[in-house]
Parts: sequence; C-alpha cells; structure tokens
Amino acid sequence: MVDSRTYAFEDDRPTIDDAARVSSEATLVGDVAVAADASVWPGVVLRGDVGPVRIGRETHVGDNATIHASRLGDQVMVGHGAVLNETTVDERSLIGFNATINTGVTIGTGSIVAAGTVVPDGYTIPPDSFVRGVPAEITPLGETGIDATDILEAYSSGEYTDLAQRHAELFD
Repeated sequence: MVDSRTYAFEDDRPTIDDAARVSSEATLVGDVAVAADASVWPGVVLRGDVGPVRIGRETHVGDNATIHASRLGDQVMVGHGAVLNETTVDERSLIGFNATINTGVTIGTGSIVAAGTVVPDGYTIPPDSFVRGVPAEITPLGETGIDATDILEAYSSGEYTDLAQRHAELFD
C-alpha cells in the first residue's frame, strides 16, 4: 500500500492498516480509518470532516465512490460510483453501482442495495433486505427469489482482497 492522497482536517488524520490496499489515486480526508484487508480503489473520496469514516475489514470501496461521515462494517462491497452520506452499513452488505444512500440511513446486515437505487434520508433497512428503485422500495430477500448467498460470499470470501493484491500497480 502506498501513501494515498491523505489530508489532515483540523486535528484528525487518516489511518490505514498495513494490510489494507488503498489506491494512490484515492483521497482520504480527516477522521478516516481503513481496516485490514480492505481495498479502496482509484477515484474514491473518503471524507471524515463532520463525522468519522470507518471502513471495516475485507470491505471494498469501488472506483469513484464517495463516502462522507459514514461507517461500513466488515465484508461490505460498495460499487463503482456509489455515494454514501452519513450512513451506517452493517456487515456483509452490498451497495450497487451508482446507488445513492442519503443522510441518516442504516442498512442491516446481509442486505443488497441495487444499482442506481436512491435511499431517502433516515431510512432503516432491516437485515437481509433487497432494496431497489427511486425512491427505494424494501423487500425481504427471502421474498425476492434472489439467492444472496453467492453474491455476498463472493466478497466475504476474500475474492476482492485477492483482486486488489493482483492489481499491485494501482496500490504501489
């Protein structure tokens, strides 16, 4: 892992675990912590100024995502271009490409937010939910016919951790 573009804000400076992979083209500002085996890809902005940003173990933040004052649990996947503002995402959840998660949202463990979804301010998404649409509609995963096991297992199994290691040029 190289020293990405990290910036202090007031008295806070980003911290990155030695086992995390953070692209040199990601920007981290203020109270940001990236845990072991996480990956932060090119173009990502993690801004911890009005509140902390926490990226859990084996959590992966895809290219060009923006995360402001949010907490992501372990084994979370954030798709390319997603925007999360003052959000909590519990472990083993997936946020799809270009999803927008607004202020004060909590996403329960094992949930999937579909690509392009907009989750309005203050929603609480129960564990094991499928969320889609503009504005978001919430359906229990068990009622969708979607087998989330394979989807979520792909990220929690270390597949993305391995991919980040194979992309050494992005992180060295």
